[in-house]
Amino acid sequence: MELFTREVFFVKRPVGMVQEDSFRMKTRKLPTLDAGDILIRVRYLSVDPYMRGRMNLGRSYAPPFDLGSVMVGGGVGTVEQSRNPNVKTGDWVVGQLPWSDYCVTQGSGVRVLDDSLPPTTALHVLGITGLTAYFGLLQVGQAKSGDVVVISGAAGAVGCQVGQIAKIIGCKVVGIAGSDAKTKWLKDTYGFDGTINYKAQDFSDQLDENLPTGIDVYFDNVGGNVSDAVVSYLNDFSRIAICGQISLYNATTVEMGPRTLLPLLLARRVTARGFIVSDFAPQFGEALKQLKQWYQAGQLRMQEDVVEGLQNTPHALIRLFRGENVGKQLVRLP
Repeated sequence: MELFTREVFFVKRPVGMVQEDSFRMKTRKLPTLDAGDILIRVRYLSVDPYMRGRMNLGRSYAPPFDLGSVMVGGGVGTVEQSRNPNVKTGDWVVGQLPWSDYCVTQGSGVRVLDDSLPPTTALHVLGITGLTAYFGLLQVGQAKSGDVVVISGAAGAVGCQVGQIAKIIGCKVVGIAGSDAKTKWLKDTYGFDGTINYKAQDFSDQLDENLPTGIDVYFDNVGGNVSDAVVSYLNDFSRIAICGQISLYNATTVEMGPRTLLPLLLARRVTARGFIVSDFAPQFGEALKQLKQWYQAGQLRMQEDVVEGLQNTPHALIRLFRGENVGKQLVRLP
């Protein structure tokens, strides 16, 4: 029986805020499976801020998307047919999957999931999201019990995981987000000790109120004006884990920040380090065991923000940069 799939192609490099005209959907016939092939029906796709950087030409930690190529990202799916001895029909798998209804692959980079766990956890708590939070907080930020940990973009997928892990190890956690609804959610759902709405007129007052003893670890997902305001609260020998700079990803020009930053880092002996989660790949297995233990004990949770339909995947990506998502942004395919 012939099988067709829709695919979302990257067709235009955006200037400024990414728009839906950077993408185009096409339909094609799938090939017949050869020996070693598996046919995956894509069930969920993850959209993430790093994808915006890959739409630009230029040097970065990941190569740019090629114009005319099918978009790819983290995804989970079910195996509909298999000619691969390592994968059986009905398995749930996770890997870098195309933005499409179906795909055929030899299975390289695709991992069969533990069927005792919800499959989407492989895209957040027990996937790259959880690993980013884990290594960024514990190895880059060197967080320890009693530290004051401040997180920008705290209502995003990584941010709320950072806050939960920080609470597990005994830190005071303050989350920065972009609305009163988000800050209330962080307190009510994850038990953050303090929250700050950076869009509020009294942003500076909220910083003073929530940070009377300063900051020991700043986990930065946002950059820009938020980080400009936060750094003056850094304590001596504090640490900055630079995970993302989402406020700048769609900028056509980058404003200069305060020139007092480097003197401040010097005077207070602050360590600031950017990191990419793949830096820690040799340690993924150990970290995933710990994350799984915390998840099964109910200490780690994740809010899923789900958009329906492959055709709405570009819209789901844009929601990230508008600050509309709460928790992990996913796209569910029927």
